[in-house]
Amino acid sequence: MKKIVQTAGRAALGEFAPEFAHYNDDVLFGENWNNQDIDVKTRSIITVVALMSSGITDSSLKYHLQNAKAHGVTQKEIAAVITHVAFYTGWPKGWAVFNLAKEVWETGEGDLPYEDEAMRAHAKEMVFPIGAPNDGFAQYFTGKSFLAPISTNQVGIFNVTFEPGCRNNWHIHHATEGGGQILVCVAGRGYYQEWGKDAVEMKPGDCINIPVGVKHWHGAAPDSWFSHLAMEVPGKDGSNEWLEAVDDEQYGNLD
Repeated sequence: MKKIVQTAGRAALGEFAPEFAHYNDDVLFGENWNNQDIDVKTRSIITVVALMSSGITDSSLKYHLQNAKAHGVTQKEIAAVITHVAFYTGWPKGWAVFNLAKEVWETGEGDLPYEDEAMRAHAKEMVFPIGAPNDGFAQYFTGKSFLAPISTNQVGIFNVTFEPGCRNNWHIHHATEGGGQILVCVAGRGYYQEWGKDAVEMKPGDCINIPVGVKHWHGAAPDSWFSHLAMEVPGKDGSNEWLEAVDDEQYGNLD
């Protein structure tokens, strides 16, 4: 987790109340907010609830709403939190906090729970979600990837997102009948390469048809996030054979 650093206390009260500034910056935020017994997203929600319950709806609450959003609280989550708390602390407080929350969630990054600015920008380029970390297949990838199921009935369709420099291992799709895979780039820039052939650059709208039995890999360009839809062509006795990683020297010669 990235360490939280606060300087607002010293900036506003450093000369007037240095001890208070010290407690604010070094103890409240420096120690308490960096304590990992509670994750920072939960801590952000608790803080919003505490301020709302106390009737504080000034800039300090807006700051903590922005902080909550930055640490992954979505628009649906904050709406549910405010609604729930309003039943216990008063309906007018709910209205007051919603006015601030709308300003925070309807501007800037929207309802995107990604701290990385480049990742947020990439997510805004496409209509499909980035999804969750692709932990189940992490051993077959160099770098971080993410997976979002789009369709799991009839034909499997998954949105696969690669961070810059991420690529999967060489692999082969097998099937006794039919089978194979289709890739459609939906955002960013990446590559597809078959064994013994030059790599093919992929940009939004590009489509790649991958027959069974062909050794290949695909992934992001070194300087760009990359997302493609991976569609499983129906077949009989389908399987994937994962092979060696794409070595850094070979990958480094693409651009």
